[in-house]
Amino acid sequence: MVSHRARPRFEKPTPVLVTMRVDRHVWNLRSRRCFRAIAACFERSLGRFGLRLIEFSVLGNHLHLIVEADSTESLSRGIQGLSVRVAKALNKVMGSRGRVFADHYHARLLRTPTELVNAIAYVLGNSAHHYGESGSDPYSSANCDRKLLLVKPRSWLLRVGWRRAARTTPEWCRSFLAALPEAARFGLAA
Repeated sequence: MVSHRARPRFEKPTPVLVTMRVDRHVWNLRSRRCFRAIAACFERSLGRFGLRLIEFSVLGNHLHLIVEADSTESLSRGIQGLSVRVAKALNKVMGSRGRVFADHYHARLLRTPTELVNAIAYVLGNSAHHYGESGSDPYSSANCDRKLLLVKPRSWLLRVGWRRAARTTPEWCRSFLAALPEAARFGLAA
């Protein structure tokens, strides 16, 4: 269950790790039909409300997103808009109506280079961790048309600051990260 406490406020472009869990009745999000619907929602919501999608991973019952939001209000409105789009699209695919997401989204502000790099490694390596898949995950931003679904970040931390991260890549995602093209890796395999 997601806490209902107030989220930390911010007023400049900030990277955020967002997790959105779907209800039990929702089909597996890693099916081709559901993923196509979700990817179309990502494309249609590109940069709306001051929210920019940077990286993502679609798992069976939840989405992990690295987003950049201009402010607390941009994060709230952007995720709300994306949630509505995804809910409508998934309900259409499933031929149903009603609630799709199990609870509020969980958000964690990423304020340091190490936090950011750890979060990106977590998001991009999540399928390897959960499903034991090696190589590029077809249901993540590591294997998508980046120009179509993702935007270039504005904040210093996402553009260049991540290079200052002091981290050791977890064992479970080293091979996954090594298989990614250089541009998608953000230098994480080092």
